[in-house]
Amino acid sequence: MTLADSSVELVQIAAAAADAKGGEDFVAFDVSEPLPLVDAFLLVTGSSERNVAAIADAIEDRLLEAGVKRLRREGRAEARWVLLDFGDLVVHVFHEEERAFYGLERLWKDCPIVPVQLPTTAASE
Repeated sequence: MTLADSSVELVQIAAAAADAKGGEDFVAFDVSEPLPLVDAFLLVTGSSERNVAAIADAIEDRLLEAGVKRLRREGRAEARWVLLDFGDLVVHVFHEEERAFYGLERLWKDCPIVPVQLPTTAASE
């Protein structure tokens, strides 16, 4: 199964919002095969709790502007690992330490990578 174009677009919108708030180390996975209820995971790192919260808020705002409502949010109060569930897309915004500790990249390493085009990357090409 390949990732739907609409899910790829959601990944790009979320990544652009995170990039605008200083998000780093973007990795997106096509998890549609092992997880039939979700198409993609986007992993993003923030440098502090305040940065993690700002990234999560920006992603929510940008996707809402695109007509996509958040279904569930976990971890916003602590802002060490915020999970945002948008249905077809689940975004994990990590503090650097949590990302290294939990290592979701290792867990999903067998899933195809979804290329993330950031506005700065696209502008320099």
